[in-house]
Amino acid sequence: MKFPLLACIVLMVCQTTAQTITPNHILVRTTGKLPALSYGLGEDRLGGAKMGYIDTNVLLRVIDSTKDMYNVQLSKFHTAYIEKTYLKPDSAQKEKPFYLTNSFSVKGDSTFDYVGISMEEKLPYRSYMEINPSKIIIDIFGVQSNTNWITQLHSLKEIKNVYYNQVEDDVVRVTIELQHRQHWGYSIGYKGRNLVIKVKRQPEKLDFKYLKIAIDAGHGGTNAGTGGIHARYEEKYYTLLFAKALERALKKKGVKTVIMTRTADTTFDNKDRILFLQQQNPDFLISLHLNSSNNAQVNGTSTYYKHIGFRPLTYSLLNRMLELKLNEFGNVGNFNFVLNAPTDFVNSLVEIAFMSNEEDEKKVLKAQFQEDVAKKLVLGIGDWLKAVK
Repeated sequence: MKFPLLACIVLMVCQTTAQTITPNHILVRTTGKLPALSYGLGEDRLGGAKMGYIDTNVLLRVIDSTKDMYNVQLSKFHTAYIEKTYLKPDSAQKEKPFYLTNSFSVKGDSTFDYVGISMEEKLPYRSYMEINPSKIIIDIFGVQSNTNWITQLHSLKEIKNVYYNQVEDDVVRVTIELQHRQHWGYSIGYKGRNLVIKVKRQPEKLDFKYLKIAIDAGHGGTNAGTGGIHARYEEKYYTLLFAKALERALKKKGVKTVIMTRTADTTFDNKDRILFLQQQNPDFLISLHLNSSNNAQVNGTSTYYKHIGFRPLTYSLLNRMLELKLNEFGNVGNFNFVLNAPTDFVNSLVEIAFMSNEEDEKKVLKAQFQEDVAKKLVLGIGDWLKAVK
């Protein structure tokens, strides 16, 4: 991963360390809570478009600087941006002219399937899902292949096949073909210098009582969310009511394990929610929110996903929500909401209705509507599970 040095680089101090990144010290490592690469400097209310999260201690090269972001070189033709707080200088690292991939190990244990890629260094990567047929694609940057064998064992249950292509001089693309049409999630990180992709298997029984379902009541504590027109409380109060109604409805269906990100008006940072959910390993997550617009005429219900492999759940939920005589605001893809970003488990954001619209808000405030929403979401989950079978 050898690149020409820039003649000049803006000197900035990493907020996580007292060291300074200087022109003679531009190799850095990722650090902090869920560092993420961004495609560019574009912004909206949820931040710029993200490539995705990457592991900590990944080697990057700073080539430019803005107020809050560093521009980093991933490979000869690829760059990205990352917030300065997520980088620390690495003065001990001596950059090699190139790095290699070595052997692949593809196997399963009692719970997951794994792809292990032997590497010379912890290098950056990005991943995405493909559908019809279902695949996981991982691009590893700044690397040349020296992989001459990929060992696949009979312990695999979800992975059908693994192969790679050197798509650019310094980019290796790994393709993981899956057995099932539905993506159930995967995580990527380094174990030593092995890049490990942990692939979730489809549950053996697609029945409510065997599933592990997570519910996120949006906002909470110091993060109040939107206000309404006549509502006495902010969004955080009502999302918790909807979440508890959904929990009750799922338990009536026989679900034994319901994971709640919060059960009271508590502050819970969204990144901490992700880390919590990664530990809990749910089969899927539904995050409940209430929408708002500067235009009081805008109304309706909507569902959101980031990863195309998770769209089927969001689509089924929306279809059932529309039975509540709500207008359709849409099924929105590539959405930049924090809890849509994880690839670890199927996830859906549901914006139930608009607090800024008087007719929608009237519905939200009614206890019966909260129960009706919960019932429709349960039906939507059931529709999705039937389609998956």
